[in-house]
Amino acid sequence: MTSVLPLMVQSPAELRTLPASALPELAASIRRQLIDTVSRTGGHLGPNLGVVELTIALHRVFDSPRDSIVWDTGHQSYVHKMLTGRSSSLETLRQAGGLSGYPRRAESSHDLVENSHASTALSYADGLAKAYFLTGRSDRAVVAVVGDGAMTGGMCWEALNNIGSAPDRPVIVVLNDNGRSYSPTVGSARAALAEVFDSLGLAYVGPVDGHDVAEVEAALTDARALGRAVVVHCRTVKGKGYPAAENEQYDRMHAISSPSRPGRTSWTNVFGSALSTLAASRPDLVAITAAMLHPTGLGEFAAAHPSRVFDVGIAEQHAVTSAAGLAMGGLHPVVCLYATFLNRAFDQVLMDVALHRLPVTFVLDRAGVTGSDGPSHNGMWDLSLLGIVPGMRVAVPRDGESLCRLLAEAVAWEGPSALRFPKAEVGPAIPAIGHIGEADVLFAPEVSADVLMLVTGPLAGAAVAAAAQLEQDGIGVRVADPRWVLPVAPALAAAVAAHPLTVTVEDGGVSGGFGASVVRACPGARVEVLGLGQEFLDHGSRGALLAEQGLDTAGMVAAVRRALGAEGVRLTG
Repeated sequence: MTSVLPLMVQSPAELRTLPASALPELAASIRRQLIDTVSRTGGHLGPNLGVVELTIALHRVFDSPRDSIVWDTGHQSYVHKMLTGRSSSLETLRQAGGLSGYPRRAESSHDLVENSHASTALSYADGLAKAYFLTGRSDRAVVAVVGDGAMTGGMCWEALNNIGSAPDRPVIVVLNDNGRSYSPTVGSARAALAEVFDSLGLAYVGPVDGHDVAEVEAALTDARALGRAVVVHCRTVKGKGYPAAENEQYDRMHAISSPSRPGRTSWTNVFGSALSTLAASRPDLVAITAAMLHPTGLGEFAAAHPSRVFDVGIAEQHAVTSAAGLAMGGLHPVVCLYATFLNRAFDQVLMDVALHRLPVTFVLDRAGVTGSDGPSHNGMWDLSLLGIVPGMRVAVPRDGESLCRLLAEAVAWEGPSALRFPKAEVGPAIPAIGHIGEADVLFAPEVSADVLMLVTGPLAGAAVAAAAQLEQDGIGVRVADPRWVLPVAPALAAAVAAHPLTVTVEDGGVSGGFGASVVRACPGARVEVLGLGQEFLDHGSRGALLAEQGLDTAGMVAAVRRALGAEGVRLTG
């Protein structure tokens, strides 16, 4: 295991006792540990290499947790964790039972906000400053570290509008300006920061070299002494101190993850190729993403059709309404987001796209359990949200071939549609052996089928294996993939009514998802709903979390046996 930091720096109080001459050695040690550990555990390497000196300076000037430090986004907080007593646990980063990849209140009193959705820190800081003012604790500093592209999000500017108008509630905004989010930051706001902040009523300090601890310390000390809302502008280099990251042009090693195994590929890659193929014959197809061009698979599309792809920054609400405008103008936009970030734009999906019955396709990457990124990144809410949107159709592919077919169907639809898939490798193709309307039958027992299992997307392989196992015990299970899961097709509803028991299986929350929709569409039918419990799931591997939720082969077998021994409808998960 990597050794702990020099001089046993395990708390901010100890850090403040170090002489300035010891800080370069400390920074170098932190970088070595980050590179060694994150290269093995996976996680956000580039952003944390870029904030080493900045974080050291923060904890030397401010007295956390008495002073409140909020990170935006939280993936920049690894160095903060190391300096607040968790250096020796960094080996457990993003592992089940180990350190989270984001701030986590249960880990430390120094972790105030569990934020991994960007552009929120300034709103938290505004509220904290108001609370401290009203409760007589104005001597406590409120610091918001904002960077890695977070300033491209609209919430930042809404918060700044309030912060700058209240000089009696000082907030110190530390702007970590590395010119990037995942990749180079887009937009014009970065060009004239001092003038912009001044117009909003905030003082401005900088720019300072974010890799010079003494310079950052001095700027932070001056900012605190002002006693008013102030921005400290720190210029940093993403991936600093690691040539492989500094020279990586795409995203400076923003995130490290395991590559696909030989002969396998990711859902993201299959989607990216499929969209590019469709775009070659569909000049009306355009793509939109929110600072996630390559992570959502749009690199190939952008290379082939650069004028038809729009990266709007970390601005999901704007992305969706801009897509509505593109659709009104006669194009068919494909909005590519992580499923968890669709939550941020639900009003725009409902009122700007669906109300106008516009042909916009939402492609939701990282849907369902994502695993190591923890509760904020599990994409388990989208089916519950989209299920209440009038006119919305939602498809879930089970393999690469079905993804290509469903994407083509989605962009041919004249209203809103969505396609969801997980952060995982694509499994082997599972051929259809029959059909129930538009649904594909994947397994039919030789004995009579007393059970209809409706399985969504990538869980199909486990469901077929479960049906085969149950058949050996004399339990006949017919497995079907609905393909289009919302709304529930009439032919599928008729099949549910014709079976004594139906079991639905989905990689999404049980409340308001596919199974709940089947229950509503088939009153009087006996339905067992398997899905993710409506809770914030901890970080761990995708496979382990699915097994814990009963969404592996063993869990499906157990659920069928349990249901056959019970009566009525049961919602589980």
